[in-house]
Amino acid sequence: MGPRLLWVVLDSAGIGAAPDADAFGDGGANTLAHVLESEPGLRLPHLSQLGLGLLIRTGDFLPALGRAYRVHPRARGKDSLAGHWEMFGLTVERPFPTYPEGFPDEVVRALEAAWGVPLLANAVGSGTALLEEWGPRHLQTGYPIVYTSADSVLQIAAHEEVVPLERLYAWCEAARRVMAGPHRVGRIIARPFRGTPGHFWRTGGRRDWVAEPTGPLLSEHLRQAGVHTVAIGKIWDLYAGRGFAEAVPTHDNRETLAAIVTALHQVDGPALIMANLVDFDTTYGHRRNPKGYADALREVDQALPTWMSLLGSDDQLWVTADHGCDPTYRGTDHTREDVPWLVYGSGVRPGRGGIRFTFADLGATAAAFFRAGHWTGAAAPLDR
Repeated sequence: MGPRLLWVVLDSAGIGAAPDADAFGDGGANTLAHVLESEPGLRLPHLSQLGLGLLIRTGDFLPALGRAYRVHPRARGKDSLAGHWEMFGLTVERPFPTYPEGFPDEVVRALEAAWGVPLLANAVGSGTALLEEWGPRHLQTGYPIVYTSADSVLQIAAHEEVVPLERLYAWCEAARRVMAGPHRVGRIIARPFRGTPGHFWRTGGRRDWVAEPTGPLLSEHLRQAGVHTVAIGKIWDLYAGRGFAEAVPTHDNRETLAAIVTALHQVDGPALIMANLVDFDTTYGHRRNPKGYADALREVDQALPTWMSLLGSDDQLWVTADHGCDPTYRGTDHTREDVPWLVYGSGVRPGRGGIRFTFADLGATAAAFFRAGHWTGAAAPLDR
């Protein structure tokens, strides 16, 4: 059957400012530590035993069952795209463009020409706040609400009862074609919503159109080596599906947690099962909700014993993150942070490992785990 690797990304679960955080304006950020400080009753015994307690103070003094690494980012970006690509051996050296004052006139004209309708807002800020501001006008006109953030994104919001999902997705696909050359943003994001003024809410129809990866990916390397590859949640979108044999779309953390258990029951090795738990970032980090973040961590902690019990004698479980989004920090944007890399299972000696200086080391170690040959980065010495 061969080994399986369950690789779970807690989207935005950083563990403290990266060495270059000041250059990003993020000195002092520490997503998980500050969530724990703001919720003193939070206990994460299983994450702590997996190794988190060796990296930050969790309040749970238990013997380690896994090996823990602190990992520095290298990519010139602090979003999900930069973090996930770096894990798979593609480090973003030139940042994708951002638009702190909104999109320029040339972009607005090109988008409106592609869509055949005017756009609304062209703003920078929180999507939920912009829905309240521009939602009534959208209901009257049917025009798309367009906005961005500190990340390299173009987000398009539309009410599902006014603009069918198929049309919203067509707008996103057209925007992906428009946003090329110097305006090649990292992601085009569909943001469908429902409700009435003062009570708008996002639905589960979000989709991401990422910039096409510019080089080979670990997933392609593994698939060529005979490893079955499964993408749960937004993993498929982040890698444009490249190298993955199977996509399992989910709308939120709870669906993703359930999909992980299903995959562990159904997928035989050799197999990579990779999942992203997006609510940490979109629902709690950006919205500056440490209590919600804490509750989501508790859900993952409670899920861990089931995952661990379903591992075979040759399998491993990894828990990591892609960047930070400290809900106690200033602003509403991602934060430049180191991430945890917690490793449990076959051949793993519990304890704290040395600092890793690039997320690419995870990809290199995954290739070594599957005996798939050399891959970008340096494999971590998981057994010592």
